[in-house]
Parts: sequence; structure tokens; C-alpha cells
Amino acid sequence: MSGMIPQRFVEDLLDRTDLAALIGSRITLKKAGANYKACCPFHDEKTPSFNVRPDKGFYHCFGCGASGDAISFVREFEGLGFTEAVEELAKLAGLEVPYDRAAQEDIQQARTLTDALDFASRYYHSALASQQGTYARDYLKQRGLDDAIIQQYQLGFAPGTGTALFDAAPKDLKAPLIETGTVSNKYGRPRDLFRNRVMFPIRNGRGKTVAFGGRTLGDDKAKYINSPESDVFHKSREIYGLHEARQAIRQLDRLLVVEGYMDVIALAQHGIHYAVATLGTATNQDSLKALLRHVRHIVFCFDGDQAGYRAADKAMENALELMADGLHLQFLMLPDGEDPDTLVRKEGREAFEKRVAGATPLSRYLFDRQSEGLDLQLPEGRSELRARAEPLLNKMPRTTLRNAMWQEMLRLCGNGGQWQNRGSGKKYRGWRGERAERPTEERVEVKLSKDNTLCLALLEAPELAREVGALAEGTRQLPQAGQLARWLQDKNIQTRKALVAGLALDKQARDRFYNLFDGLEHIPARESTLAAARELLTPNEEAARQQRLATLLRNLAKLSPEEREELRTLSGGQ
Repeated sequence: MSGMIPQRFVEDLLDRTDLAALIGSRITLKKAGANYKACCPFHDEKTPSFNVRPDKGFYHCFGCGASGDAISFVREFEGLGFTEAVEELAKLAGLEVPYDRAAQEDIQQARTLTDALDFASRYYHSALASQQGTYARDYLKQRGLDDAIIQQYQLGFAPGTGTALFDAAPKDLKAPLIETGTVSNKYGRPRDLFRNRVMFPIRNGRGKTVAFGGRTLGDDKAKYINSPESDVFHKSREIYGLHEARQAIRQLDRLLVVEGYMDVIALAQHGIHYAVATLGTATNQDSLKALLRHVRHIVFCFDGDQAGYRAADKAMENALELMADGLHLQFLMLPDGEDPDTLVRKEGREAFEKRVAGATPLSRYLFDRQSEGLDLQLPEGRSELRARAEPLLNKMPRTTLRNAMWQEMLRLCGNGGQWQNRGSGKKYRGWRGERAERPTEERVEVKLSKDNTLCLALLEAPELAREVGALAEGTRQLPQAGQLARWLQDKNIQTRKALVAGLALDKQARDRFYNLFDGLEHIPARESTLAAARELLTPNEEAARQQRLATLLRNLAKLSPEEREELRTLSGGQ
């Protein structure tokens, strides 16, 4: 819908918006010269790396890479679409968005539908508090829910009579209720879709009701039913409980994705307000993208049975193509026979959050699952692991995480199946509960070229640019290191922070050095990189003598008298 708003209006709106005031009303900014700094609202950090430049009209985080203008900030922080963000800024500026006529009609139609659904939500909520909702209230009480949580999630009750909602609706909302499928007109006469059910309103990012889920209180064949898709409801894009989570926790840093409405609400009842649920049978890429618009850290929580593991596997496979650097995905598999609702009531908030904190990272989950049933001490087992894991890793974009996981797969498949970072001799429990011994960890030695070593060293210590540049001038073996060193010298960059800022703000430099490390599958530790670079930059005296001697011997026939004397001197030292 962004094309329905004139570009000139968008530009004028951005010019009128005080970016520092806008962001400062949502997070705490500190003045830093003409700019402002803060801890980034889009990822966890203790040292401020989020910078706001009001004069340029943009913000940038040197930690997670988040950047943009006032519209993109409102979109990311509030979880809104482009149109909603523009409307929010226009309201603050006292302006009206000049939609074209077709867009105005579409927007008015959507508002009519959500008005009808909001009416239905209020009706169901009031029915829960009435005499006819007694049984539904008793059911919710048995599930451990109090009045506050019922109010927070606007739970309701759909009466068992066939047309209770339709009869109560104002005349102008009857047709929209039919259009959304909340009232069915399948057989030529209105009939409520939800009857004798506990109702769970599904609300979008702005808190508007777009659909419902209903849990039967009788013996209906379908325990849960959901609203059909409509112009305002696409189940793959909506996240149940996200609006409530954002109301409870202004700056979400992670989301716990569970499988059902009652799981979300039971966790909130026990003080865990960052739980949400995707709609549908599996977490697909649309759902993941919707989640990742709000946080960079997601913990998937599934029941510990076969169905739960299949759902987790599907979520993992769908996530692989989206795994950009900075994203953190984990998997929490609950004990067999338990779900979040039963487990949090049994063991309490603190114990449940310990489980969340100890959830398995995506990389470990992938290798654990793909090595299931294999003996990695045998060549056949290692070969099968690679056949299973390699297609999954090939789905991932080229990132540091992919490179590290590729290196882990190569090590597992070529080194007796030994796992990294697992501690010598420790016991572990597989997903079916079997116990086994973890082999002893072995280091993997990685040999990098001189050019790559010096490029990595410049990233860690840009102040080495002069020395690296001087070394690169005397050889053709260091083309990339020479280019990077010259750029650092030209820009007078002396610190790593300045290097990150330079690359962030210089598109030409980003394009120039974008593929610098594409061939690397493992990045050594900082100390190892700098030590290797120092050896190249300041070789010891004996190594220098040997190198000079070899050069003179190769050119023996062309040596000058002075060089022949130097050769005799160097040879005498052997």
C-alpha cells in the first residue's frame, strides 16, 4: 500500500519529523556532540552503540546493523506496516495522509471489518461475564486463570444459540460479520460460526481484532476452530499474543513461541509475558518473518513427543533461509506428556524460565537431530551425517554462522564424530532419553593465506594499516590486504569503532570489501590472528637472513660485487 501514498508527502513528513524527539520519546537518548547515543532498542547490549543523527535524519546501530529513518524506526519499534507507520507520524505532525480514492475505499473497508470484529469481541467478553457464561467462567477458573488475565487477553464466551451474535449486532455491522466469516450465510440464513465456545480474540499489531479462535465447551468433534481468512486476516502473518506481549513489555528482546492459545495465556498468568503462538499447523516463513520484525532472539517451545519434534524440525528448516548474522534461534523441547500450560503450573515461573535460558541453539539442534541413530565413530555414520546435514546448510545465506556450522559438519564427518564445546567425558541425553559418552574435544587447526591473515588483522587492529601497506607494496601476494590498508590510511582510520562506522556510512567501501572473506569457513580468535600477522610484519632475524640468502642464490649470475660480498657474509653465518 506504500505506492498509494504520494512520495512527496512521505518526504515532507520526514522533513517535519524531529527524529531525536521521536526516538527520545520511546528510549533514553544521551547527547553526544551534534548527535545522540543510546543502548539499541532492537538488540540486547550494555554499551551504547545506537546512534541518532537528527541533521541527517537517520539512525544506525553499530552492534546489530539496524538503521533507517523515522518511518523505519516506528515500523520496527511499534511493529507496524509502512502505511500504519506513516499514519502514526502524520498524526504526530497534525497532518492527514492524502490517499488516492481507491486506497481510501480499501482502508475504509478494512476499518469496517475490524469495527465489526471489535464489536464481536466486546459482545463475547460481556457474554462471559453474564449468567449464560457461568460454565465458561468455571472452565477458565479450573485452568488457573484470574480476572486480570481474562481482561488482558479479552477472553469471551460464544453462546450456544445459533444467532446470538448476529441478533445483537447493529444493522450496519451485520454484513461485515458475514464477510469475515464470523457469521455464516452458507445456507441462505445467518448462523454464528462460534457456538458454546470459549473465545480467544486475535489482535493485530495495532490492537484491532482481526479473527477469533474458539475452544468448545461441549463434545464437538473440533476441539478448536478458527476464523476463516478474510481481507483483514491472513493466518500465516498474524501472531497470537504479540499485541499483549508488546503492551506488557515495551522493549521486547526475545519471544517464546508456543503451540496454543492457552499456553500463551497460562505463561502470562505466571509472569512470562513474552510468549506468543503462530496460527496454523506449522511455523512457516511468513510467520518467522512476522516474528523477526519484532525481535532478533526467538525460542521455539514444543512438546517432547514425536509430533513436537516434527514441528520443531519444520520450524528449523523454514528458519535456515532467514538466518542472517545477529539472529539467535533456540529450541526448547519439553518432557514427554507436558506442554507449557501444564508445566508452568506444576513447577512455577522460575523453573520454567531456567528451561528457556537453557534452550538448545539452532546449530546444536540441527546436528543433534541429523546425527540421530548414527554411530559417528564409523565412516558410514559420518558419511550419512554429511548427506543429511549438507542440504540443510546449503539453504542458509552466506553468513558467519553458516561458515561455522559448515566447519562443524566437516569436523564431525572427518574427525571421528567428536563434538565441540561439550566437555571431556560428560554424559548427555538424546531426545529419546538414551545416555551416551561425549568424546574428548580436539582443536581444529586452520591455515589461512597471508593475505587473509593480514585482512583479518586489519579488522581487529586498523592501526596496523601503515605496516601492512608497506609490506604489501613489495609483493604481489597481498592484493586484498594492500587495498584494505590503503583505504584505512586514506580515511585515517585508527580504531575498530571507526572502521565499523566507515564501512556503515561508505557504500562504495562496503561494495568494494563485501566479498573479502567469502572463501573462509572458520575465523580464528583475535589473539591468534594478531600473533600470525605480527610474525608476517616483523619476521625474526634468522628467518629474514634465510629469506635474503635464498633471494641472492636464485639470482647468482646477475649479482653485483656488493651483493656477492653480502652473499659470502650471509653464507658464513650458516
